[in-house]
Amino acid sequence: MEIRVLKYFLMVAREENITRASQLLHVTQPTLSRQLMQLEDELGVKLFQRGSHRIVLTEDGMLLRRRAQEIVDLADRTARDFARGQGELSGEINLGGGETRSMALISQMIAALLKEHPRVRCKLFSGNADSIKERIESGLLDLGLLVEPVDISRYEFIRLPVREERGVLVRADSPLAGRPFVTPQDLIGEPLMLSDRTPVQNELMNWFGDEAGHVNVVTTYNLLYNAAMMVRAGVGIALCIRLDCEYDGLRFLPLSPPLDMHSVLVWKKSHVFSPTVAAFLEHVRTCLKSMKDNPI
Repeated sequence: MEIRVLKYFLMVAREENITRASQLLHVTQPTLSRQLMQLEDELGVKLFQRGSHRIVLTEDGMLLRRRAQEIVDLADRTARDFARGQGELSGEINLGGGETRSMALISQMIAALLKEHPRVRCKLFSGNADSIKERIESGLLDLGLLVEPVDISRYEFIRLPVREERGVLVRADSPLAGRPFVTPQDLIGEPLMLSDRTPVQNELMNWFGDEAGHVNVVTTYNLLYNAAMMVRAGVGIALCIRLDCEYDGLRFLPLSPPLDMHSVLVWKKSHVFSPTVAAFLEHVRTCLKSMKDNPI
């Protein structure tokens, strides 16, 4: 499979129309149709259901679209990594991160690096730990910022000093909103919203202790913003981590006993980085050492 043909396939999949895709790709319609048929012959599957006005992907086509996008992204990224000027640091840092307070620290480090090396670019992917690890494994991400608890046995890592605090997000008119913290007993009988990650759920069930069997989980979520909208609508109370942001009409309350952890910046073991990513990791280590040597 040629990268060029995969790009043709992705354009047709997006536009669902051969004529429109050929115009955007600046190739003739017969040429594009022939390339797609040759791709189907090469793979031995049917990629499209062709209609009179539009074409749609088959199940095999949907699988190829995901794989093709990954292949094209990797090819484009490789080209960018090698397109650096003489003696000048350039290229791209592909970073994945969840919603954490540690992201503020990483962002400051990225800003300092970009100021010193203006040809460097950063591509940020937001997701939970599972989606970030999947993208690291496939080569789409160089680094991932993950919140503990998380299995990092397959990775090298740097543990960041920012303390991540677990708590709940409640409506401002909730009877709990005026309290300084919440206990497991306060949440029994309440509709709760939990992270969809099993390690986090297990950690929270351990925090509930003897009350775990009485927990009422009404929904799960992977990122907090949409969960916050559901809290505001009255769906339930979200167990989450504290972020450096405010949601109108909502209150964050810490857990008691407290349930705190840290974030880790991870990458694949024995991975060979581009000069740009290697420079960023060295920059992170230097910044953290400075913070340790000169605490505020």
